[in-house]
Amino acid sequence: MKARTRTALAAPALALTAMFAVAAPASAETGTGQGDLSPVPLNGVDGSGTAMVWVDGTTLKVEVEANGLLAGSPHAAHIHYGSDAANQCPTADDDADGSGTITTTEGVPSYGTVQVSLTTSGDTSPDSALAIDRFDTAEGGSISYERGEIEVSQDLADDILAGDAAVVVHGVDYDGSGAYDGDVMSDLDPSLPAEATDPALCGIVSASQMTDMPEGGVQTGGGQTQGIEHLGLLVAGGAAAAVGGGLLLRRRSTRTDS
Repeated sequence: MKARTRTALAAPALALTAMFAVAAPASAETGTGQGDLSPVPLNGVDGSGTAMVWVDGTTLKVEVEANGLLAGSPHAAHIHYGSDAANQCPTADDDADGSGTITTTEGVPSYGTVQVSLTTSGDTSPDSALAIDRFDTAEGGSISYERGEIEVSQDLADDILAGDAAVVVHGVDYDGSGAYDGDVMSDLDPSLPAEATDPALCGIVSASQMTDMPEGGVQTGGGQTQGIEHLGLLVAGGAAAAVGGGLLLRRRSTRTDS
């Protein structure tokens, strides 16, 4: 009789244990990705750089080193991805309108939309894609960016580890004036010059052998954001673009493809 009772009590307990075993979340993935940043064709940039991304579950640490950029000016930088994109950097063939340069929107079919804004402080979502006052300024034409504790979705973390994401640094100087200006306006916000938002450098983040996330990770970019020409204009444009949305700034929707 006692044995039968123990058996009867054990069955629901085993069923309950099995239910929790099925419901338990999968262990968080960790890994790193690295990408060499190269000039976007046609956009007149003679620079290079590297990007490192450490993934720990849904937390990122990102480091970007780049040179050959417009000195003394802020350079927006992002992690781009699109489930329907080619997940590559643009080629000269992406100049869809035949203007002789590649705009950010023309690059979207290659590298996807903004998923993470690599700001030095505050929000890192696509809403901050044009928050110019919170991106690194290229001192001497170079940026050295580092930031950790960036929270992303599990889907995006998986996409980065799969080698499907790109790091893009924006900001060019077509006319050699030393500032963001010119008569051609940005395809993202008509209040901004195209030079401020067109892509300069791009690199696909591929799997790396480095597996340990560096300690710390909350340090922000080393560039300054003071004394920038037209900063007020750029900040205002960034706010307008964030509110208005658009192709580049749309939030990443939940993936339905497999």
